[in-house]
Amino acid sequence: MSALRLQITLGLFAALALFGPSAPHPVEYTYQVVHAFPHDRMAFTQGLEFHAGFLYESTGLNGRSSLRKVRLDTGEVVQQINLSPEFFGEGITLLHDEIYQLTWQSQVGFVYSARDFRLLRRFAYTGEGWGLTNNGREIFMSDGTAELRVIEAGNFKEKRRIKVHDGARPIDQLNELEFVEGEILANVWQTDRIARISPTTGDVLGWIDLSGLLSPVYTVEPGAVLNGIAYDAAQKRLFVTGKLWPNLFEIRLARKHPK
Repeated sequence: MSALRLQITLGLFAALALFGPSAPHPVEYTYQVVHAFPHDRMAFTQGLEFHAGFLYESTGLNGRSSLRKVRLDTGEVVQQINLSPEFFGEGITLLHDEIYQLTWQSQVGFVYSARDFRLLRRFAYTGEGWGLTNNGREIFMSDGTAELRVIEAGNFKEKRRIKVHDGARPIDQLNELEFVEGEILANVWQTDRIARISPTTGDVLGWIDLSGLLSPVYTVEPGAVLNGIAYDAAQKRLFVTGKLWPNLFEIRLARKHPK
């Protein structure tokens, strides 16, 4: 079995958890592109969600930060609210028909109605804001360190922290987050790798290598790195993109051959 190339869909993540904490090393995955969708090359993607047939996207940079509702097939922005120029937009998560959005260094976040993007309230936190996701009950937040904060959704009060590690090595620069079949997927900033993380122990259960996903025919800016993970739980589809990328990709994972 260890020598067999194993094609998987995200619906099999639960089964793959058998290779997690008890395995001597995290499982390594590569990918296959199922479909490439258009993506706004001006969108400095900081957060990504899929909900009820649409993508929800948070973009960054001062003076260019926004929250958007986007058609998957065309990349058309059908709804948008812009942040004030002093705010640098960061990660988002959608929970109970509300969208939570972080900012980078302002230590303030926003909660919007998912229906009409009406601002409902603000919340405060210490340190930097990077990524957000949730498990239907709690919110998980990254801040660029090797720790994920576990947050109470209603008041954004921090409950505890999860130390993320691959064996004895802490894994920092955790950025955009997505909760997928009981695990947290996390972009590692300025790399082409996504970590599969246990939300209970912080163990890295696997690594997804997305090297070469964006064709070298595209000339992108130095900051145009992989960032953006969204999951369609109903159809078991995984989507990824990057900052200022011309495409968003639906991918299927494949276990790497052992060397």
